[in-house]
Amino acid sequence: MLSNAMRSCSTAVLALCLTCSGAGNEGTGGASPREVGDIVELLIADMSLPHEARPEGVPDSYGWAAGPRVGWGADPPPDWEAANMWGQIYPARGGNPALNVRVQVRAPVLLYLSKRDGQWHELQRTPSVEGAAYRQDFRGDENVPADVRREEDGTLSVRLTPGYNYHFWPQGDRAAISPEDIAGLASAFQARLVVDDPDLPDDRDQARIVASCGGDYWRSLSARWRSDWSNNGDWAIGRFRFVTTQWQVFTATTLTPDQIRANPPPLYP
Repeated sequence: MLSNAMRSCSTAVLALCLTCSGAGNEGTGGASPREVGDIVELLIADMSLPHEARPEGVPDSYGWAAGPRVGWGADPPPDWEAANMWGQIYPARGGNPALNVRVQVRAPVLLYLSKRDGQWHELQRTPSVEGAAYRQDFRGDENVPADVRREEDGTLSVRLTPGYNYHFWPQGDRAAISPEDIAGLASAFQARLVVDDPDLPDDRDQARIVASCGGDYWRSLSARWRSDWSNNGDWAIGRFRFVTTQWQVFTATTLTPDQIRANPPPLYP
């Protein structure tokens, strides 16, 4: 759906939101959910519960403004050849009062479930991300370079540009797919708040910044975005949740809750 690349769970699971343990994982992009059961419930929640807050500048007429949704799902056009995962970071609707904050992002991953063998296969997985600052409503695919900074662990953090989001994807190319073999897709990334300027007060506790995970199908590995959406379309867009000072996993999937529970995707094995 986006231009480049655009039920209920227990209270304990929702509060956890798959906060990643930093022990032994800082700088590797390898922080993992505590248990497989956690990723299962988070995937279900990220595709079924309302946003924690709506993203700033996204019209209510956009279906994903109010909550997560499945787009193309597991049924891309039969002649399309590529897919990717992406993430998006926005100020929450009503504004973000924090002035000294950035969002650090790492570990984007995209998996597909094969009809042929019933197994999950990796399409994309990189330590860091690349992207740009896109107009919040994505009109005309308008974008400018994002205010990014390389962190000590080699991953990127971004300071949001007024009027723009940060739309990102794995480093490198889109992934080649066989449309007839796709039974499902699942994607994820990890994000947390970091201080922008260490010489200024830390106001991360005031931050109202939300993030969401998703992905697109593309006509080919090199197809460019068109205003009539004839070259790409989303397979799913996940729930917007608040970014906090702790690493969290943000996910999206095309699968139903029963399918997820029967065959959990190994997003962070």
